[in-house]
Amino acid sequence: FLSNLSFLDLCFTTSCVPQMLVNLWGPKKTISFLDCSVQIFIFLSLGTTECILLTVMAFDRYVAVCQPLHYATIIHPRLCWQLASVAWVMSLVQSIVQTPSTLHLPFCPHQQIDDFLCEVPSLIRLSCGDTSYNEIQLAVSSVIFVVVPLSLILASY
Repeated sequence: FLSNLSFLDLCFTTSCVPQMLVNLWGPKKTISFLDCSVQIFIFLSLGTTECILLTVMAFDRYVAVCQPLHYATIIHPRLCWQLASVAWVMSLVQSIVQTPSTLHLPFCPHQQIDDFLCEVPSLIRLSCGDTSYNEIQLAVSSVIFVVVPLSLILASY
């Protein structure tokens, strides 16, 4: 799990830092629609993967501490690969669902995002149309991929 997490953190940083540096040091502080789309997709996918992987790692630690004699039978290499794969696949599905619905919002002309990177809440604020579906989708995905994993991590202690 640590190799997955370290690779994930490397990719997560690489996905947002270059655009942030361009915005901080460059004279032009804009981002194209395509770049914003790619950044949102990658950012959502990697963020979701991290939440799920941290939960899986908490489960792994819980089994190692609370069931040390059964650890080898409960957490075997095949299960580790399956849990890591599920984390990556779930995050891709979540990103595939959330990104297009956010990018298809009707945006007001001449609007700018006042943040360093493209995020779903920033784009929802820029929309001129009805954003209730996107807000519900954001709330549900936040509960599923942030609140539930955080609760499971805390419960493992």
